[in-house]
Amino acid sequence: MHCRHWNQVSCCGVQEERVQVIKNILVVLLLSISLLSISASPGFAQGAPPQGAADQPYVMEYYYKVQWGHQQEFLQLFLKNHYPLLKREIDSGRMLSVKIETPANHMTEDARWDYRVTIRFKNSTVATTGNPNEEQMIKQLWPDQETYKKEEQRRFEILLAHWDIPVSDVTPKK
Repeated sequence: MHCRHWNQVSCCGVQEERVQVIKNILVVLLLSISLLSISASPGFAQGAPPQGAADQPYVMEYYYKVQWGHQQEFLQLFLKNHYPLLKREIDSGRMLSVKIETPANHMTEDARWDYRVTIRFKNSTVATTGNPNEEQMIKQLWPDQETYKKEEQRRFEILLAHWDIPVSDVTPKK
């Protein structure tokens, strides 16, 4: 049987099926939109909260995982060839503080880190943009650039992993 009037609801049952499919699609879309709006609300938000205003201090933690047996060598190279640059950044006012820590106890290999460097920057802009004077500072601090580059290359050769994490203080105010 051939239907001549597609706009009639009862024609061969085909139009009725189309209407039901469209209704089902609309219900699914409405449910999806509802779920998305609920999960996007602040109570369901995931991840780190944003840091403070642009003119507030900005904290970053830098983690270093070193090849077994090379932790001391890495620390010595870090203190010789990178820490002085960080201190210069503090003197310039770009950074407010630098703290270097190592864990007191051991961890599983997958969770292991050997050193954490916490830097408090003056603000988020300073933390996320390079210092235009850094190359000049490096040349001033280490006039023997050949030795400096060789030692920095060694520091990164013994480094297994390195990751950076912006940190937000979520301590409630009194």
